[in-house]
Amino acid sequence: MEDIIKITLVGLFFGTFGTTIGGIIGVKLKNTSSKFLSFILAFASGLMIAIVCFELIPEALQIANLFTVLIGIICGIVVMVLCDILVDKKFDNKNQKEKFGNSLLKTGIIVSIGLAIHNFPEGLAIGSGFESSIKLGLSLAIAICFHDIPEGIAMSVPMKNGGMKVGKVIYYVVLSGITTCIGAFVGGIVGGISQEVISICLSFAAGAMTYIVSGELTPESNRLYQGKISAIGNMIGFIIGIFAMNINV
Repeated sequence: MEDIIKITLVGLFFGTFGTTIGGIIGVKLKNTSSKFLSFILAFASGLMIAIVCFELIPEALQIANLFTVLIGIICGIVVMVLCDILVDKKFDNKNQKEKFGNSLLKTGIIVSIGLAIHNFPEGLAIGSGFESSIKLGLSLAIAICFHDIPEGIAMSVPMKNGGMKVGKVIYYVVLSGITTCIGAFVGGIVGGISQEVISICLSFAAGAMTYIVSGELTPESNRLYQGKISAIGNMIGFIIGIFAMNINV
């Protein structure tokens, strides 16, 4: 039990540290033009595509069969659609002149929900990694911490520019990282016992992130600025995402 507690604390530290650093960077950024916001959202979109295509789905397929992975992906998409509908209701009755801010705030909230879901299987990876070896678990924790930084930025920037108070933005950013801790706890327990559960969690996160990219980040990025900056941000995020997932520590 002592080892499980240590693994959980490692998940808590690394899961919240990266997103918190990213959140602080996001609220401190001074350049808040539509062009810059479009770039940030497109960057996050590219990063998430890389994580889905080269980390979550391949890992899930190594553990379980295609049918199980597809079920997880579909469930992830359905849950995010329902979350989107619920968040939409919150903004339906707002004043028309607040539409720009509401759109950004909604995007930030949807991204935070998606990242909270995504952070759970990351925690599972850390927990099950430690069950395999301390070196593997720590390597995974550090790599996850690094790629959580731009995710924290992607969450905090639209929230701040949507009118949310800085303190509340940081609170939600930290909260989204806590699910890594929960995942690490579960991973430490079920690692090596129920690999199929880990596969479902990974594919569920892949489905959730796919919806965030397709339904929120890409449309909002294109709405904010019509030029090529969104495409550039998307490609840079994609490349950095691949790099971040292949860091050897």
